Amino acid sequence: MVTLEDVAKLANVSTMTVSKVLRGTGAISKQTRTRVFEAADQLGYVPNRLAGSLSARKSMLVAVLIPSIADTVYAEIISSLHSLLDQASLSIFIAESLMDPDVEERQVQELLSLRPAFLVRSGGIASTERTKILLQRFGVPHIQIWDGDDPQGQATVGPSHVEAGKIAASHFLELGLRKVAYIGAETHKDICASRRMESFIGDMTAAGAETRVLTEPDLPRQAESGELLTHRLLEDGLQVDGIFYLNDAMAIGGLRVLLKAGFRVPEDVRVMGFNGTSREQTINTRLTTISTNGHELGQTVAKAILENIGGRLPKSCTLCPVTLDLGNTT
Repeated sequence: MVTLEDVAKLANVSTMTVSKVLRGTGAISKQTRTRVFEAADQLGYVPNRLAGSLSARKSMLVAVLIPSIADTVYAEIISSLHSLLDQASLSIFIAESLMDPDVEERQVQELLSLRPAFLVRSGGIASTERTKILLQRFGVPHIQIWDGDDPQGQATVGPSHVEAGKIAASHFLELGLRKVAYIGAETHKDICASRRMESFIGDMTAAGAETRVLTEPDLPRQAESGELLTHRLLEDGLQVDGIFYLNDAMAIGGLRVLLKAGFRVPEDVRVMGFNGTSREQTINTRLTTISTNGHELGQTVAKAILENIGGRLPKSCTLCPVTLDLGNTT
């Protein structure tokens, strides 16, 4: 862990000067302040927000950084994670990255300043260099979740999104589909979604199928966006026999448009989503989707944390199974 003394040595000043600069007190020259801040940034130093009487206590806090607490996928994971950690008297503190690298950097620094026992962070974001430095040098054990294709930290727990794309392509090809589309949003932010898309399109193209990608960087990944982009697909006059959507929400939105336009699903168009969040809201139409078990993922993460705290090294990478859940839309 980077210390105050490390910053002082690099900036060629006393630890007292570093302390005053970081607390914004004392009559310190602008040149010295700049030198101290540059040294702190270079080393990845994060001030202790719990300095004083609390700093001597062993932390019982697990910091969790996810894209959004409104995302049903992460709600299931966190609920499962908390159920085991609570039995060990560990508490969790949740923050959102909003899939934004700059927001993630700020949140990582804030979370590390709390001196947690562990940091659980969702992967699939193009993290800034400073975020990488903070994670590498700060000394807080770090588990990455959701991105099983690019292991990071002490351990990684998550599905392979490359495999998810391959499963989607395999299902469409088994159905004999030759003209397909992928519809998504914000794929430039979401590396995991990009991997699924590229894997799906790659396998479909390699099999000789005609493919069309329709994504919009400024639209949210919600049902309304699925409606809008499916409308756009139909307005372009493109005839497809299968559509793979970024997630279940967008697929549900797309289904509304297709059914309203008179298409029969699955007779005319096959529709598939991802993440399985539509299963609990199904009445008549049961969406075919690809998913991983969020409850098991959360339990695996909790067990890895408890193993580490107990002095045992957790498995470096645990790939969570990705499954095809057949509905009546394919």
